[in-house]
Amino acid sequence: MNFPSRVTICECAARDGIQHEVAFVSTHDKVSLIDQFSDAGFKRIEATSFSHPSRVPQFKDAEEVLRLIHRLPGVHYKGTCVNAKAVGRAVAALRDGHGPTEISVVVSASEAHSLVNIGKTHAEVRADLDGIIELAFNGGLRVVGTIATAFGCPFVGAIGLEGVMQWVQFFTERNVGQICLADTTGMGDPLLVERRCAEIRDRFPDLRLIAHFHDTRGRALANVVAALRVGVDHFDSAFGGLGGNPPGIEYSRGETGNVATEDLVAMLTDMGIDTGLELDRLVELAHLVERTIGRQLHGRVARAGLTGDLLPRPVQDGS
Repeated sequence: MNFPSRVTICECAARDGIQHEVAFVSTHDKVSLIDQFSDAGFKRIEATSFSHPSRVPQFKDAEEVLRLIHRLPGVHYKGTCVNAKAVGRAVAALRDGHGPTEISVVVSASEAHSLVNIGKTHAEVRADLDGIIELAFNGGLRVVGTIATAFGCPFVGAIGLEGVMQWVQFFTERNVGQICLADTTGMGDPLLVERRCAEIRDRFPDLRLIAHFHDTRGRALANVVAALRVGVDHFDSAFGGLGGNPPGIEYSRGETGNVATEDLVAMLTDMGIDTGLELDRLVELAHLVERTIGRQLHGRVARAGLTGDLLPRPVQDGS
């Protein structure tokens, strides 16, 4: 089986992870986390969101965070944008010398989810996107087209392939070469993930496909392996499996957080797949994120330890 030899991880704790934390994470703490993610070797970091502070108060300091972080060469710092005003803020910050280097433009494969999440039909979203993408490109930003509910919707259930493919087609026709498939509430399973990713890669072979799995039902790592099987080599994750439901919107019972970064990288490392990240450092960062948030999170490796710490020697097949 020809898994990718190297995988790129986008660390999302500073945005998707803390987005719906009730307690405000201080600007100082956000900057400190992002700087340490950079120092640890992450080449893509989801740093903030340009959502309106009345909707997502956690990121009322978006521009300040981006101004204060210590940027390293070759690292992309991403901001999430849901409308033209958000993209305008991102472009203005970039012109002032402290903006994101790329943005994530979010749509939903499920119209029901779109209506609940942003109050817009698919037609309304499409009508806005041409201007949004043009504004971003003209402002010097890379664009990631993020498709939420790409493997299932908590409001309507299964999402057919064409419901996802229409958005992939839409983005690629507008020269967006990076598409993120988001399993928003962990409804995907390995067979669905493998087939869906394979079909998209077959139809759009030049596309950079990014997989964003939530571990709501304990399937995230299995879904990562399924995506690896068909050549996906870019993944999103968040330390400790941080993330969850927006206040007032009950997506799913229980935890809905991201796949835990430390667990993901530990698995990839044991599989012989290079991430450019040091596991010992990641375990330290997982505990730092827990201290910053103020509670124990859901990563397993931070509790159980690394396999190399437990085994006296490598176990060979057949031994």
